[in-house]
Amino acid sequence: MIDRATVERIMDAAQIVDVVSDFVTLRKAGVNYKGLCPFHDDRTPSFVVSPSKGLCKCFACGKGGNAVHFIMEHEQLSYPDALRYLAKKYNIEIHERELSDEEKQARSERESLFVVNEWANGFFQDQLYHTVDGRTIGMAYFRSRGFRDDIIKKFQLGYSPSQRDALAREAKAKGYKEEYLLSTGLCLKRENGSLYDRFSGRVIFPVHTLSGKVVAFGGRVLDAATKGVNVKYQNSPESAIYSKKKELYGLFLAKQAIVRHDLCFLVEGYTDVISMHQMGVENVVSSSGTALTTDQIRMIHRFTENITVLYDGDAAGIKASERGIDMLLAEGMNVKLLLLPDGDDPDSFARKHNATEYQSYLNAHQVDFIKYKTDLLLHEAQGDPIKLSRLISSIVHSISVIPDEITRSVYTKETAGVLAMSERTLVAAISKEIAKAKGEKQKQRENERRRNSQEAEAQPAGGRPEKAAEVSSDPGNLPPEIAGTPDEPRQGAGEAPAVPSESFGEEAKGELVFYQKETLLVQLLVRYGEKIVCHMEDEEGNDVPVSVAEYIHYALDEDNLSFHNDLHKRILQEAMAHVHDEGFSAGRYFLNHPDNAISQLAFELSDNKYQLSKYHSKYKKVASDEERLIDLVPHLISDFKLAVVDEELRQILQKLRQPDILSRKEEYMEVMARYKEMKDVERALARERGDRVIT
Repeated sequence: MIDRATVERIMDAAQIVDVVSDFVTLRKAGVNYKGLCPFHDDRTPSFVVSPSKGLCKCFACGKGGNAVHFIMEHEQLSYPDALRYLAKKYNIEIHERELSDEEKQARSERESLFVVNEWANGFFQDQLYHTVDGRTIGMAYFRSRGFRDDIIKKFQLGYSPSQRDALAREAKAKGYKEEYLLSTGLCLKRENGSLYDRFSGRVIFPVHTLSGKVVAFGGRVLDAATKGVNVKYQNSPESAIYSKKKELYGLFLAKQAIVRHDLCFLVEGYTDVISMHQMGVENVVSSSGTALTTDQIRMIHRFTENITVLYDGDAAGIKASERGIDMLLAEGMNVKLLLLPDGDDPDSFARKHNATEYQSYLNAHQVDFIKYKTDLLLHEAQGDPIKLSRLISSIVHSISVIPDEITRSVYTKETAGVLAMSERTLVAAISKEIAKAKGEKQKQRENERRRNSQEAEAQPAGGRPEKAAEVSSDPGNLPPEIAGTPDEPRQGAGEAPAVPSESFGEEAKGELVFYQKETLLVQLLVRYGEKIVCHMEDEEGNDVPVSVAEYIHYALDEDNLSFHNDLHKRILQEAMAHVHDEGFSAGRYFLNHPDNAISQLAFELSDNKYQLSKYHSKYKKVASDEERLIDLVPHLISDFKLAVVDEELRQILQKLRQPDILSRKEEYMEVMARYKEMKDVERALARERGDRVIT
């Protein structure tokens, strides 16, 4: 475990704008920064970063937190691993205590897979640079492609020996488990149980995440061995850490250049990316020969809205990739095409030109996709009305997927002029296509809703309180208020949680008034735990300041009450333990807590999702929550206690409505006595709050 002092150093060093900027393009917006949310399909910037608070939050999907929470969510890391990530970024030495056996066993599969891949990446590079076969076969291949030594190192290229089990033997000798060698796809298993290498005899291209972790490998068979081989590249299979539809080759090295140029080049293969880097064009990524996916597009969209797609010099490439380009348009990207001459790809074209010529060609030959498609298809369909009609439909579809209405309107006007068509006719066709797409999406949503409903009906209600028994038609001697309709929650009690009986699951607790009130009290603890709420005299007559944490603790203790959520209990206990520490700040302490569950809860309670002010409108116009703690804390404690009593009364009423309660006289009298006791407490609390008491 990482000790608290180290966590504090990491959080002090990790500036939220600096951390988020590694993954999201941020623009100044007053005292804050804004960008496209990396956690959902964000078309307009809704992700806000506050340097003063050290927090970030998406106001559309709700995700966010401090720097550690952001890295956890973005990189899918555990809390300790996110801290280690930031420690490495800011060169902070981590001090950890020895893990227990249980904690060691709890290490996630993801972490183990990353460790194995990192080792394998080093193994492949070591083979390339320090073995005879690596230098004479692997390095010779890379140099034959024109790659400089600095570029080979930059992309961490490697070589896998031709011996079928070289990596497997070395990995097992180093103590790496067979299950992880198989899970990462580095090795395969024969029928006799022995392992062999997936990439033997190939040059290696490691695939990195946005943060630089190795998640997969691509292995290319060498030119001398390609005869009769249909698939030159062998790629890592999908795993717990690798999904090919979510990764873009080269993005780790390209992200800063993409932001700098506000443009991303999209190519097909590994060598295309490497060759363009060698030509000085670093804002380039590859879909690694697979069909472009929405996840990949959204990754690019975090850094720029502008994308230029590079294709081979013939028109076949564009026709084969129309779906991908329509997907780019649908995600709001500004799409251009760049066709290379004479059937070249970016790699081969780079070998024929110097860096200046290469970059000049890229700058001069980018063409807007819609205009290019219109000109190309119009030329192909000359003299064939039926073919022309089909091609116009293709153009109409591409325009219809563009989400921005103004952009669609501009393209519609230009296309109508090029095709010598009525703009009204084109608008009608586009509107029809948009309506069709909406209908299909609605149908998909309905089908999904129906499936979810069927699945929900098939599952037990687990954890929910059972429905109360029907009221007996013969209430007998039951009091009128008990024989009638069950009490509704108090109007003034708000929407807070209380102390549920053991039969309530966590999900059900959250719907209870007292439990919500408990959450508001914990919010006060997190925000203002160390603040002084009032002064009291001790036994010797001395004036003693009382903090928010102490006031809440003493108020609950005098009535033998406690919080019902374990995290809430821990927050109160730790606040009491540290409230007198020099420089203690509850907000800072809990936001930077080594336990992620507490840290995440502190972030959620720091947010305005739980509004304290709305319960006390008479203060809203004149004072902040902190300024009126002397009124707010006692009032919320009273709310909480009253909500607890109301919940117990509600459960008593349910018990008294059981048809056979009168036949169990002793139990009935005990329940009635408890009911009377709780009603007396309710009246006392109501008088204390100043509510009108109904007798």
